[in-house]
Amino acid sequence: MTKSINFKLTSAHLLTNILWASAFPGIRAALTAYSPEHLSLLRLLIGSLTLVLVAVIQGIRLPERNDVPIILLLGFLGFSAYQTALNYGEQTVSAGVASLLVSTTPIFTALLAFLFFREKFGFLGWIGSLTGFCGVAFISLAGTTENFSLNIGIILVLVASLSESIYFVFQNTYLKKYGFIAFTMYTIWSGTIFMMIFSPGLGEAVIHAPIDITLTVIYLGVFPTVIPYFTLAYITSRTGASEATSALYLTPAITFLIAWIWLEELPTTYTLIGGLITLVGVILSNIKKQQNNQPTSTKSVDCIL
Repeated sequence: MTKSINFKLTSAHLLTNILWASAFPGIRAALTAYSPEHLSLLRLLIGSLTLVLVAVIQGIRLPERNDVPIILLLGFLGFSAYQTALNYGEQTVSAGVASLLVSTTPIFTALLAFLFFREKFGFLGWIGSLTGFCGVAFISLAGTTENFSLNIGIILVLVASLSESIYFVFQNTYLKKYGFIAFTMYTIWSGTIFMMIFSPGLGEAVIHAPIDITLTVIYLGVFPTVIPYFTLAYITSRTGASEATSALYLTPAITFLIAWIWLEELPTTYTLIGGLITLVGVILSNIKKQQNNQPTSTKSVDCIL
């Protein structure tokens, strides 16, 4: 018997993918007028203010005092470090390539969970990881041009992916304690606090930036930063974490499409080949995890944009 298509769930999946995919070309566009640090700060400020309103409406409670240091650290890793490294990386890396590199986050997450928590990885996990990193190596050496050369921006995007992975590995205890939405609010607010060191000059940057670029940053702060977490929470509540996150493999493909329409970026042949290898590796490394219904520290949303 085939499952009937649930319009609300399908729409939520599609909206989540489109919004997260749009973040990568949005960052590229915003970097034409904002520094990587100011872009991260302004985006997080907008997202934080939006979430304050949501928290007041929903009556979200504050975290317990003992949990604040770890939440601050996770917020730094998952948002401050991730977004800043990604922004610096996208100064020289196309939106599509950046999305492919960030798609390796589930592999990093699974490897870290194996190292720190001895979570089962399995044969397919190792094969998938090796395949995924081969794809990353291919993209790193040939994915941004038709010549084989190393782009430092790719290393920075991978640093962002690793930082995000650490965030995912150690968040599970707090997800269970506070819930998906509340914990995300805490960590976004925490990430914003750390980015405040870059506040000098932000006002001047906003004044001198073209209005369309500032509107792009506002879009990044509200739509890819906030809304997907609510749509994904909705999906997860009805299908479970595995099915909710499985559709996120479409994000890089949608990113390439949006970047082509928005920025006229076209992927090279090497990018497409390396991207396909990477995605195959990511899917292979997550097959076992998606078949396992037991909750684990990696059973979270392996994507932040």
